[in-house]
Amino acid sequence: MNIIRRILGVAWVALGPLAVYYLIKTAAIEIAKKPVIDTKIQWIVFIVVCIPISIGLVIFGYYALKGEYDE
Repeated sequence: MNIIRRILGVAWVALGPLAVYYLIKTAAIEIAKKPVIDTKIQWIVFIVVCIPISIGLVIFGYYALKGEYDE
């Protein structure tokens, strides 16, 4: 079970930045399609909310990779 946790730790560490990249890429595409203030505010709120979640995912994965959850 500890090996699975460490493997998933690597996945979580990689998933955090990939999620932020995909979110920003999607926001840029959607804002380019419809460049009104409502769309910009909506995507800025999405990004501001999701970045701390992604940072937490990376931290969680780091600790799983380090072996803090072995017990």
